Amino acid sequence: MSEILRYEVQDYIGTITLNRPEAMNALTRELYAELEQTVRNAHSDPEVRCLIITGEGRAFCSGDDVKQIMLGEKRDETVTRLREIKPKPTPAAAALLECDKPIIAAVNGPAVGWGMDLTLFCDIRIASERAKFGELFIKRGLVADLGGLWRLPTIVGPSKAAELLFTGDVIDAYEAERIGLVSKVVPHEELMPAARELAKKIAANPPIAMRYMKEGLRMARHATMAEMGAYIGSSLAYLFTTEDHREGALAFVEKRDPVFKGR
Repeated sequence: MSEILRYEVQDYIGTITLNRPEAMNALTRELYAELEQTVRNAHSDPEVRCLIITGEGRAFCSGDDVKQIMLGEKRDETVTRLREIKPKPTPAAAALLECDKPIIAAVNGPAVGWGMDLTLFCDIRIASERAKFGELFIKRGLVADLGGLWRLPTIVGPSKAAELLFTGDVIDAYEAERIGLVSKVVPHEELMPAARELAKKIAANPPIAMRYMKEGLRMARHATMAEMGAYIGSSLAYLFTTEDHREGALAFVEKRDPVFKGR
């Protein structure tokens, strides 16, 4: 791992920290690639049951590094790469959307452009009082990634999503909480403790059932009621056979905290 991204795992919680504070954690090609690979590694790591993504310094992520990606000498390479990967999602977006571990965005400061999309690829968003959010793509003559165009309308509703996307307005943490973009706003110094407390609670739950729960939420965005019913039935048929289900039931009867092993 290089210096532009830090990753640590402790107590089944993986923490990814974007580490370009001098550039407000703007995303270079290298940082995109490291973010993608780190998320994919966490996805396949049985020692990780929950992920936290945050930024170093005063910003969460200011989006693409304009000098490198939009104006740099390799701008044409960016265009060629985008043409090659479409109609597939961009690789970092795909890694986040395909990850079967719950992901918490601990938004410590401005999250704009792809930085806001990054928060939208996460399952839960907790914001510092210093956080700001903005889908700035229209200001650059561009469209948002799947975060803005696919995820945002399901989180805040189509009308509010259209307003944010069409204007490129930046909103503060309390407005983000009011419209349901973030779960809660906490004092800045309490952000990471709050994110870790939530991650610890999630990580204590059975990882197999958690994987099925997250997949069910993904399906619910496009599946019919019949398809969801079939998914729930097949999922429960399998989950009833797991050791973790037996442990959960026994712990309830014995009035103790369960210890789940992912089996």
